[in-house]
Amino acid sequence: MALGAGAGGILAAIAGLHWIGAAMLLVAIAIAAFFRDPDRTAPAAKGIVLSGADGKVTSISEHAPPGLEGNFHRVSVFMSLLNVHVNRAPVGGEVVSLQHAPGEFRAAFSDYASEHNERNLIVLEGADGARHAMVQVAGYLARRIVCRLQNRDKVDAGQRIGLIMFGSRVDHFMPFQYRVVVRVGQRVRAGESVIGELMTGARTQ
Repeated sequence: MALGAGAGGILAAIAGLHWIGAAMLLVAIAIAAFFRDPDRTAPAAKGIVLSGADGKVTSISEHAPPGLEGNFHRVSVFMSLLNVHVNRAPVGGEVVSLQHAPGEFRAAFSDYASEHNERNLIVLEGADGARHAMVQVAGYLARRIVCRLQNRDKVDAGQRIGLIMFGSRVDHFMPFQYRVVVRVGQRVRAGESVIGELMTGARTQ
């Protein structure tokens, strides 16, 4: 997409359509920036939960993941158009459930979006038996959620698992034996920023 727009911009400029060429080149740069996918190195520490998305923490609360029973800590991260939109696994383990739900395309930073927008639920079970959930939520401009996982896949913490097109949101759900270590307004990076830690002496099962 970026190469096509860039090539079109160059051809338009050569043909004397300078404003059109400049506009197409700007579009090519914007597309390339949106789909950038930098390498990340996940922390090696045990008992941590990583952010699955780049962006800003907009909400910390207690909620049940959609379609699952029981409350969890929920940490919501909003991705603006300027953020990297590649999503990464918050913990290592096995994929035990994938559930896609059609819905609306409201502004992703609102709590309404987490329950009513188009979304994709990913449930992971770690080697310790603890279950974590992550929900990819489509936003106002997003029209496609990409999830590259299948049931029973094994993933490593920080591994690339998909992306959401344009401004969107990721909700992380962690068991109560983990404590949240980020605050509302904090900026986080997928696969690198720690958002939760297993409390000392806590049991995972």
